Amino acid sequence: MTRAVFRVVFAGPHVSVQDNGRPRLMRYGVPASGPMDRKAFAIANAVLGNDPGAAGLEVSQAGLVLECLSGTVTVAIAGGGFIVERNREKLGAWNIFTVEAGQTIKVRTGQWGCWSYLAFAGTVQVESWLGSSATHGPSGLGAGRLTTGQTITISDTHIYAHRLGAIPCPVWARPRNMMHCVLGPQDRFFPKNALAEFTSAQFHLTDAYDRMGMRLHGPALHSISALSIPSEPILRGSVQISGDGVATILLADHQTTGGYPKIATILSDDVDGLVQGRPHDAIRFKSITAHDAVALARNRARMFTDYLRHIAKSYAKAAGG
Repeated sequence: MTRAVFRVVFAGPHVSVQDNGRPRLMRYGVPASGPMDRKAFAIANAVLGNDPGAAGLEVSQAGLVLECLSGTVTVAIAGGGFIVERNREKLGAWNIFTVEAGQTIKVRTGQWGCWSYLAFAGTVQVESWLGSSATHGPSGLGAGRLTTGQTITISDTHIYAHRLGAIPCPVWARPRNMMHCVLGPQDRFFPKNALAEFTSAQFHLTDAYDRMGMRLHGPALHSISALSIPSEPILRGSVQISGDGVATILLADHQTTGGYPKIATILSDDVDGLVQGRPHDAIRFKSITAHDAVALARNRARMFTDYLRHIAKSYAKAAGG
């Protein structure tokens, strides 16, 4: 069996192993985790012909440096406008390239985006927890965060000489500033002027931002006697309002229940664009009905499925598969 071994020369905070996460376990108090930008993660795997949920590396703005100790393997990177180098050769932020023993991969923050994904043409040999290698950031459960000095083994490696080169970056992969959302489920606890301000005012992302969620800077949205509501299930994309009126959007590693009132829930597809935004970026919220949200979500899911099928077929054809 062919394999490649990498040494982590440097890994910044929040750099971790991710796969598609742990669906259907939140009822037991287990967060789903998985990639912050699920679309970019899926694209990186699709262009290599990997299974959609194959484990890969999620790289934060803090960056990552890997040294290939042995073997040769083709790698894909997608998500964010990062700076990517193989030894001293600069490559595109969305790219497919081959790495061999003695070469180094450097991924560092570039012009835009917060998260980038490294997929390998092979199987990343990592531990799993509850059937998934996805890392839960706050606890480290799963395959875990990357640490300087550790080694990563890729088994059953492949070299795809005909897949090399730039991956076209779709316009929808860039950060979004308009979040489609459905008001509620606790919108009834907010006065009309607060709801109007939520859907008309401009908010900014802040530095209080990790895999669990991001706090926003904007108008205070005070609720009416809602801080004593019982804790209940929450979802990625929920917009919680704390006692000081500050909005927080819950993300991949969010807790499974919460007692703060939720003024709205963002369309899941928009969350993938939201997480590529950086602190101080501006966003707005657009309220739509639940019926329209379902229709929009289904349409975007169908378009993305078609896109993945198209690029997977295109790269397989280029490789003679």
